[in-house]
Amino acid sequence: MGGVAFDLPEDVVDVRDGVLRFVEAQVTPRIERSRALLEDQRRLYDESGRYSSDARKLIRDIRMLSAQAGFYAMCAPVEIGGGGLGHLAYYVAWEAIYRRLGGQGVVIPWVIAHWAFGPSRLLTQATEQARSRCLTGMISGETSMCFGLSEPGAGSDASMIKTRAVRTARGWKISGRKLWTTNAPTAEWCIVFAITDADKAARKAGGISAFLVPTDAPGFTVESVVRLFGHAGGHEGALVLEDVEVEPWQLVGELDQGFKIALYGVSLGRVYNSARAVGQGRWALEMALDYAKQREAFGAKISEYQGVSFPLAESATELHAAHLMGLNAATLLDRGDKALKELSMAKAYSVQAGFRAVDRAIQTHGGMGLTNEVGLVHAWQDLRIVNIADGTNEILTRMIAQRLMAGDLDL
Repeated sequence: MGGVAFDLPEDVVDVRDGVLRFVEAQVTPRIERSRALLEDQRRLYDESGRYSSDARKLIRDIRMLSAQAGFYAMCAPVEIGGGGLGHLAYYVAWEAIYRRLGGQGVVIPWVIAHWAFGPSRLLTQATEQARSRCLTGMISGETSMCFGLSEPGAGSDASMIKTRAVRTARGWKISGRKLWTTNAPTAEWCIVFAITDADKAARKAGGISAFLVPTDAPGFTVESVVRLFGHAGGHEGALVLEDVEVEPWQLVGELDQGFKIALYGVSLGRVYNSARAVGQGRWALEMALDYAKQREAFGAKISEYQGVSFPLAESATELHAAHLMGLNAATLLDRGDKALKELSMAKAYSVQAGFRAVDRAIQTHGGMGLTNEVGLVHAWQDLRIVNIADGTNEILTRMIAQRLMAGDLDL
């Protein structure tokens, strides 16, 4: 069989295969037992729109089981208690998980610590006191965090944030609003980005700092849950911070240099979403191929009609290219290259290719493709979101163009 002409490193293959065994043994059975919960929004969300207690327990159980099996923090740095695996292992494992589980977006992001929800390189910048307070629970999967960067007026241009951290005798008081903060409705901790030097921030010369804040701190409020696609609830939060007191131990990284942390976090998100899109796209494509070979219309299998088979062939071509781009970008990152152009290409292309693959799979299934039972619509919604999250396709294209104009012509 063909596929990828070069072999993945043995340790990466071992991790991928181990994660998939864990998924088969622990995650898939729990999904099957929880179908009534996962498929009924009245049970999945509570009255406030947050995940219900049953849903939160399912997610926490998966995190903690993965931690016990050694997979949850496998890509977190060794210095904070993780396995120290690199970007390639991160990409390969996520792609394999999404290819296996497809549309189970409520559960999948918790099999391995997502960079913004659990232990990751971001926390290497936390103080010793902060680590002593939050890491034990986060490494074990018992607790989670969120990433408070975006605001109502600061999305793609995150440097436009308005949240302020004002100096006090004990540290700072933070006031402002955050939007699109994924996992905020259930997280125990939040990395909050705020302006600490307005003059530097105005000149885009720094002036933004990051702070680790417990979500039960006085003045920290999840004002509302952001509902998407007409759902009864959601996983994104709108936050209000009113004079939230923080102390020096809560500063993450250097004062006024928090934007570097934000950019690194978003880069990890682009690796994750590239892998996610390829995995979900392959899952959908394989479902569509199976269905097309079984379904009959007008006296023949629908796979015999070019109107059905050719779009699937196009998706296979696009997913193959996206997969290679993702593997390459992750490898470059592991070599110490910033790979700004290559990672931007991989993320922008992968999320579009994955979305088209799922959309074509829905079309192949006809009306059945729209049902909750098949699960394609859930993957479609996931991938529609990640065409915006962690850098819109337009922002990434702008980055690619800037790199090309600056002389970065290696392809």
